[in-house]
Amino acid sequence: MISESIKELLVIAVASALVSNVVLSQFYGLCPFLGVSKQLKTAGGMGAAVIFVITLASLVSSVIYKGILQKLGIEYLKTIVFILVIAALVQFVEMFLKKKIPALYSSLGVFLPLITTNCAVLGTALTNVQEDYSVLFSVVNGFATAGGFAISICILAGIREKMKYNIVPKPFRGMPIVLITAGLMAIAFCGFSGLL
Repeated sequence: MISESIKELLVIAVASALVSNVVLSQFYGLCPFLGVSKQLKTAGGMGAAVIFVITLASLVSSVIYKGILQKLGIEYLKTIVFILVIAALVQFVEMFLKKKIPALYSSLGVFLPLITTNCAVLGTALTNVQEDYSVLFSVVNGFATAGGFAISICILAGIREKMKYNIVPKPFRGMPIVLITAGLMAIAFCGFSGLL
């Protein structure tokens, strides 16, 4: 029984992080993915912030859904409640970074509050409910999904840092080459579909 649960948790983790990558397969969270991926340091900070927010949002939203909304029969309020939970968590992260890591806070700029409207966060919370995951499975799914986001944004940031030294034709400079690179990354991540 225990080995089956661990096996199922591993399948969920690999599927969420690599096979159904939130950015490259589901195309959620593209705004911070494209906007904050200019430097690896900033991308790593955004990835860490997203990991914290999605994991904690998965935990809190799952507990609220199972402990309050289902028991009161008001499951239809889940989207509104999840948005409020996510907004509160992002405010917490923003205050923490502003006080403890001001350099990262200023480098993330407008993209930090955008985590609130990042559909990857809300999409993960709703997926946990739709799949009827337990609280533990919701947390693992949230952590793995956020880990997949962090992997993707760090890979793109590393590529973009190297692209500065390449000769790119004028029509492709800037965002066009970034979108082409992201598309090629999405194709590469399709190779992980054979894992499961």
